[in-house]
Amino acid sequence: MKKLLLLLSTLFVIFALAACGGGNDAEAPAEETQENAGADQEETTEAKKLVVGASNVPHAEILEQALPLLEEKGIELEIVPFQDYILPNQALNDGELDANYFQHVPYLEAQKAEFGYDFANAGGIHIEPIGVYSKKYKSLEELPDGAKIIMSNSVADHGRILSMLEEKGLITLAADVDKTTATVDDIAENPKNLEFVADVEAGLLPQVYNNDEGDAVLINANYALDAGLDPANDPIAVESPENNPYVNLIAVRSGDENREEIKALVEVLQSEEIANFITETYKGAVIPAK
Repeated sequence: MKKLLLLLSTLFVIFALAACGGGNDAEAPAEETQENAGADQEETTEAKKLVVGASNVPHAEILEQALPLLEEKGIELEIVPFQDYILPNQALNDGELDANYFQHVPYLEAQKAEFGYDFANAGGIHIEPIGVYSKKYKSLEELPDGAKIIMSNSVADHGRILSMLEEKGLITLAADVDKTTATVDDIAENPKNLEFVADVEAGLLPQVYNNDEGDAVLINANYALDAGLDPANDPIAVESPENNPYVNLIAVRSGDENREEIKALVEVLQSEEIANFITETYKGAVIPAK
């Protein structure tokens, strides 16, 4: 009888240990499930990425300042530099970029009309006043009769340039013309018989100025900065920022302006921190948009 009780006790202990072991095995899948859930959570919180094309100066420099602010929002920013005004829109249209930052509103509208781009303005960031540069004269008043005025071959800039020269009193445009799209043919009065030459790429205008070509050269602030010029002090005249429609913007494919990452990008670029950087760094050569 005692042997039977001993045998039963032994079997009970064995079954009890087996039951404990089975419990541990049952818990393993739950632990694995928790680990998998953690991995899934890490994937969902992984930084979202934006690829933005930009002119070297000041656009790419401004975007560099936005990098840490976007990182705080879980967004990784890749900046792709461009040297011209054509390729950034082509790259955006082809899906190589999420956005670009180099152009003003009238240029964007002209590009959409010419190439059929389905783009949207996600938000304005800054203004770059165009300057009149001359190595021969110290003011617009000194420009002689028949002075040669060299400007960009970008038709989208012509209305802007001519409007500025009208504001400065050098010419008068036809009363019924849309000044943002005005051309030399729309000049109604030209008292000094100024000669306008528009066969130079915008990026080469600083070189034209340094070579002392023409009597005056109209240069966009970003190209002036990139060439080491001081757009706030070197020009003999500067475009007024007041009521200026030529705001540089973030352009995206239509519909993408509603993406959370794009909204965050614009929010950061329009922030007080970035506005202060623009004001302190460029000292009037680049002005935050209001």
